[in-house]
Amino acid sequence: MVDEQPVAELDARYSGPGATAQSWARADGQLRAAELFWISTVRPDGRPHVTPLVAVWLDGSMFFSTGPTERKAKNLAANPNCILTTGQNSWNEGFDIVVEGAAERVTDDDRLRRVAAAFLEKYGDPWRFDVRDGAFQHEPGEAWVFEVAPSAVFGFGKGEFSQTRWSAPR
Repeated sequence: MVDEQPVAELDARYSGPGATAQSWARADGQLRAAELFWISTVRPDGRPHVTPLVAVWLDGSMFFSTGPTERKAKNLAANPNCILTTGQNSWNEGFDIVVEGAAERVTDDDRLRRVAAAFLEKYGDPWRFDVRDGAFQHEPGEAWVFEVAPSAVFGFGKGEFSQTRWSAPR
């Protein structure tokens, strides 16, 4: 979903009368600005795992980091499929976004430096990372970086309820 604008489709089954598909610009802006995301992964025994995290939207993908021994890293090693969500925790206002895709570990130091710069710009000094040996390095230790290139993105408008799906241009 990097070069061309994704195609927006309204799902009328889950939308109010007169609802319209939301623009990709709205979703893109919210993915860039959101401070908190929730990641859903699957444990090796099939049970779900959900946890909050910080992430950056860069070059049409979500990027996040985690320690190599953390539950989400272990889950992604067994099953890379995951979902990242963000939005507003109210019923009648706001816009929620769901990003579906497979997480791939990023180990290229040049690419990691770009992602580290994006984290620093968005979150400030508490999220300053050095890059070395294919990982983020910081006070608590090593953090692996994962990229989720979306297979689908969904937007849920509240108040005037709507469900929009954005997919890669055909």
